[in-house]
Amino acid sequence: MTRVDFYLTQASNEQQRLLTACRLTEKACQLGHHVFIYSDQPEQTQQLDDLLWTFRAGSFLPHARSDADDADTYPVLIGTQHREEAAHDVMINLANVIPETFSRFERVAEIVSGMDSERQAARQRFKFYRDRGYALETHELGS
Repeated sequence: MTRVDFYLTQASNEQQRLLTACRLTEKACQLGHHVFIYSDQPEQTQQLDDLLWTFRAGSFLPHARSDADDADTYPVLIGTQHREEAAHDVMINLANVIPETFSRFERVAEIVSGMDSERQAARQRFKFYRDRGYALETHELGS
């Protein structure tokens, strides 16, 4: 069954949230996982696409958008649709909704900023997962 981790940041800006996604992606890749980053906003997808190349000096995370022709060959995908032929085991959710395909993944990471509206939406997602018996963990991240 899918395990869901909520990562709560204190920052109330999108940039910090995306940097957290980059760090989690890097760590997951170092552990041998393949990551699908779910983003339902085109501008957010573009920012993340750029950040995965530059978020840290010397960082390089091979990635592609999920609609790329060769997407199934990359360990990291970004987008709204996960391709079934791509074997990714970790999903990072950057949307305020639960992706339909979340249960295909061994782990889901929900990244939540300090903004009240985002925290409220995260509480609803937490309740959804909890009510259906998913294993949940919450991690408070420093600023």
